[in-house]
Amino acid sequence: MPGFRFGRGLVAILALALIAAAALAVWFVSLEAGKRRALAALDDELHVLARTVEGEIERFRYLPAVIARDRRILEVLASPDPRAIARANAYLEAVRTDSGADELYVMKPDGVTIAASNHAEPTSFVGENYQYRPYFTDALARGEGRYYAVGATTGIPGYFLASAIRENGRVVGVAIVKVDMRKIEETWSDARAIVAVTDADGVVFLTGHAPWKYRPLQALSEEVLSDLARTRKYGNVDLAVASPIFPDAGRLPETARVDGEDARRLVLQVGIEPDGWRLLGLASLAPIRANSLLLALLTALAGLLIAGAGLYMRQRRQLTRARLNAHGELERRVVERTAELNRQVEDRRRAEAELRQAQESLIQAAKLAALGRMSAAIVHEVSQPLAAMENTLASTGLLASRGDAAAVADKVRSARDLVRRIQRTVKLLKSFARNEPVRLEVVDVDKAMAVAVELAAARTTEQGAAVRLRTSSSPAMVLANATRLEQVILNLVVNALDAVQQRTDGAVELWSEHDGERVRLFVRDNGIGIPEHLRDRIAEPFFTTKLTGEGLGLGLSISRAILGEFGGEMDFETRAEGGCTFRIELPAVGENRQREAAE
Repeated sequence: MPGFRFGRGLVAILALALIAAAALAVWFVSLEAGKRRALAALDDELHVLARTVEGEIERFRYLPAVIARDRRILEVLASPDPRAIARANAYLEAVRTDSGADELYVMKPDGVTIAASNHAEPTSFVGENYQYRPYFTDALARGEGRYYAVGATTGIPGYFLASAIRENGRVVGVAIVKVDMRKIEETWSDARAIVAVTDADGVVFLTGHAPWKYRPLQALSEEVLSDLARTRKYGNVDLAVASPIFPDAGRLPETARVDGEDARRLVLQVGIEPDGWRLLGLASLAPIRANSLLLALLTALAGLLIAGAGLYMRQRRQLTRARLNAHGELERRVVERTAELNRQVEDRRRAEAELRQAQESLIQAAKLAALGRMSAAIVHEVSQPLAAMENTLASTGLLASRGDAAAVADKVRSARDLVRRIQRTVKLLKSFARNEPVRLEVVDVDKAMAVAVELAAARTTEQGAAVRLRTSSSPAMVLANATRLEQVILNLVVNALDAVQQRTDGAVELWSEHDGERVRLFVRDNGIGIPEHLRDRIAEPFFTTKLTGEGLGLGLSISRAILGEFGGEMDFETRAEGGCTFRIELPAVGENRQREAAE
């Protein structure tokens, strides 16, 4: 047996090792496959975004050449008098409006701007000299230029397209169109991947990830820093102190961690010509790793299930073999075992009989417990109308002794109404205990309050308290069950009468308010109030502040449950001058629903 156990333990260890190896292999394979899919998707996305950037620039590519051929531009370069300058400014401003370009302007061969679309604005280019900009020198040297930079006058970055202006084969000026690319940058801020465009020197100038703006991918050389400072490409940004995005990488890494994030991201770039730009994209590895981990866990679970099934089959085969081996022995010993088997059968029958009796006892105990819970609720809800019926019957006896038959008949009818009320309450409580659905109807809360006050009239008269019902000017209708709503209000009225029992000037007031959307019922008394430390316990089942025997502590708990069926709620507050105000809030019923109910 020890050797068998050792062998079984070794098999279990080998099985777990194989499952772990399979799960690890699935994790690695799915991770690599997920990376390849993510890189392919990122590559497609970057190519689309690259075409978007190129398209945004190329749609204005024709403008500098068109401006260079206009006679108003040629006239202002040939003779820069005020009228010619005004015509050129107006033309450039109109072209800006029609084309959607950011700005258009014309420079003389010495680099001074002579006309601009923003001539009337505080940041006008007119009179400014931009001969240090590469787009200007390239246009003079090769006929056209293009350059991305931060505007030296406006501080707004943009892409500058320039074209030489020729007359009779001689360069007389340069026409420039500035393209605002900030809208592209705004759309990138909502992208799932981090996207950035770097110039040929590796400086990020267009990105939806704000912390990367105007930062180099790797540290810049002194020569590059000097050239950027000379051309004022990025305005007042000091790239010498800007921290590199990938400081420890001699080349672009395959994965990188973005500032403020724990998870790494895949890194990919595509080129944008003809400026030598690179479009950089970073896609999150978190969903890929989560998917790989899920697949690995599923693999491990499947392996465990297979191993469990194999173990079960192995144990079943061993059990079958043991039974076959024991069959001959059992046949030889059948005679001597017969008596023992008979005794075992008798013991089993006796055990089954005892078990059946215990089950019947448990069922009976459960019935008695349910009956006890129902009896507690019935006693609480029936005790109030029983008290009222006792007073009514006492009054009936007095009236009968006086021979007042009409009054006796009226009291008998009142007693029969109370009996019907008890029957209806018992039926409702039984339905509530069985959790049966409640039939909802449109109920006038003022009528429900009037019924509750009437049911408590005997108690009110006996106690000598004043109960006042204020009716609202317009009916307040709610979707509820009339009997159950009356039951809740009656419970609050009786509680209020209990609270003012020790006062000679005890008073209870009821009224309703509604605003078209919510209906609120109020029951206020000038009694002893409820201490604040009991607020959270006051609606607990079987919790009561009354003396033992005066209440079961179920009223508010049942009332809150009933209101919950109607979509309502109940709360209370203790008044500073004494007493307590209970508030019931229910959804109001609109006029259309009231008409439907009436029909």
